[in-house]
Amino acid sequence: MRLLLLACLRAQTGNATTAARIQNHLHAAGHICVLKDAFMYESPTEIANLASTDKFDAALAIHLYKGGRLLQGSRIPFGIIFGGTDVNEDIKCEEKHRVMGAVLGEARFAVAFTVKMKELAAAEWPDARKKIYVQAQGIKTTPSETFDWYRFLQNADIPTDTGSLHMFLLICGLRRVKDPLYLVDVFSDWHRRDPSVHLGIIGPAVDPLFTSEVKEKVKRAPGVHLLQEMPQDDLHAAMKRCFAVVNSSISEGMSAAILEAMDLDIPVLARNILGNAAIIKHKETGLLFSDPQEFVVLSESLMNDPIMEREIVTRAKDYVKKHHSWESERKAYQNLVLRLQ
Repeated sequence: MRLLLLACLRAQTGNATTAARIQNHLHAAGHICVLKDAFMYESPTEIANLASTDKFDAALAIHLYKGGRLLQGSRIPFGIIFGGTDVNEDIKCEEKHRVMGAVLGEARFAVAFTVKMKELAAAEWPDARKKIYVQAQGIKTTPSETFDWYRFLQNADIPTDTGSLHMFLLICGLRRVKDPLYLVDVFSDWHRRDPSVHLGIIGPAVDPLFTSEVKEKVKRAPGVHLLQEMPQDDLHAAMKRCFAVVNSSISEGMSAAILEAMDLDIPVLARNILGNAAIIKHKETGLLFSDPQEFVVLSESLMNDPIMEREIVTRAKDYVKKHHSWESERKAYQNLVLRLQ
């Protein structure tokens, strides 16, 4: 089959990573799968024209609103993959809610990353319950062998001679929903007390206006660094050298960065929100914090208790192997697209 896959394809964002994985799964089954950036199109008419000129047999969209709205009234069959903010946030806006309901009504199937996400959607659109499948994100990490950690630290103006460096990495697209500034003040105060701790924020400038706000704030925050974006395999290698990976989002579908950290044997500290609590069991597979002060308390307890750290990391790695297998995800999407024939 010749398939169109619509998603927000800004480099290094969660949706773009998911899109690339799904494309890979479908290519492996012998389909042709063409990725298109949902932000490049305004209306369903443009996609309908694209579908007929490029002779697509079917389509997939990631995010019920951003991708799905472009498939409303589509002449070719399509399936939807929930993004996270569609079910968690966009649902609160009446106009978006109406569009998403219509799109879901037309879709042959929809995929939710978690049971919780399926339940949220099914509560809003009960008629769609039977067509919503739960398939967790599959994770595969590929740390680069040639990554230069010392150059990375030098570029970020982080002292490289400290044997005691504790590097925390916050990986996110720079936009408000990811709330990268949530921990900055508290982290800076902590750094003044303990110069071994550093927080690196890394990710694409998704919202340019907000990005300049982040830059301004970070400039005045000792111990906090805004890092240059880097390719996925270098990022995985950097994660491996860090003390912990951090997530401070206000809302999250299913954070691939958290799952990748677990796969790379790195502890995760995440804000206690629905999407994060769905994949982290507090003090078992990671640590969940409800405010910036608790983040520091939990981080210090992790630094002072290597046995707890080891246990968390081991259980988290087992969890990812069991529940986020890349092979299971591959089989699931290869079977689901058969519903589009």
